[in-house]
Amino acid sequence: MRIALGLQYDGSPYFGWQTQVNHNTVQDELEKAISAFVGEQSSAQHPIHTITAGRTDTGVHALGQVVHFDTNALREDFSWVRGVNSFLPPSIVVNWAKPVSDEFSARFSAYEREYIYALQAGPCRSPMSHSRAGYLMLPLNQWLDIEAMKKSAQCLIGEHDFSSFRSSECQSKTPIKAIYSIDIISEQPWLYFRIRGNAFLHHMIRNLVGCFLQIGQDRQKPEWMAEVLVARNRQIAAPTFMADGLYLTKITYPEEFAIPAPWLGNSWLPSQVIGQDKK
Repeated sequence: MRIALGLQYDGSPYFGWQTQVNHNTVQDELEKAISAFVGEQSSAQHPIHTITAGRTDTGVHALGQVVHFDTNALREDFSWVRGVNSFLPPSIVVNWAKPVSDEFSARFSAYEREYIYALQAGPCRSPMSHSRAGYLMLPLNQWLDIEAMKKSAQCLIGEHDFSSFRSSECQSKTPIKAIYSIDIISEQPWLYFRIRGNAFLHHMIRNLVGCFLQIGQDRQKPEWMAEVLVARNRQIAAPTFMADGLYLTKITYPEEFAIPAPWLGNSWLPSQVIGQDKK
């Protein structure tokens, strides 16, 4: 049978989601925990292999990750949650579990993904947000031009070729993706970018954030974002911004699969930023 899980994790101890040789990843830890829970005999007959909705990069966090795997082990939904969690490190938690049809794919059935980038700006970084938020050094009493960043975001809405914001290591078959909305929320000394789209290229959001911050600091004009977009040239965009503040917050699926919404009540991100009432 096929089981879907909802996950949250602190990505800072891991080299991203996907299994890598000689590196500790979230996928490694999850598959080891599931295998330990179902038992040696069951995992030997049907080795556990998880498929994820979003292959988060090194240091990137998740509040609403979704995965699926196939198994011959029969457990109640609450048993999957409690049992797998008992074998997971504190940095990874299963929030929910449910059986799904064989037609469901955590990756290919998803039609929308939402990320939030959390940034602290000011003369000194906070040690309490280390590895959990990005940081930008700004002089005391200086803030970013929020309206300029919002203006620059308008050209990104819709379906475009996002090659200018694509990592050279990106494995996507196409650079053409669709962005549905970009919200930029200012709560000094915090700044949040909430971006919804059908899918994202490797480092795409972090490269967009880097460009937004160039505009917010008046190093570039708002019109520069459109120039970068149409150029389809990674070399003219801003450097990739740090991974620390990036969160995968929500994956959306067709209603027929009845996938639960992510449980975000335990997140340190403000509720108005998470926007739980937004689709």
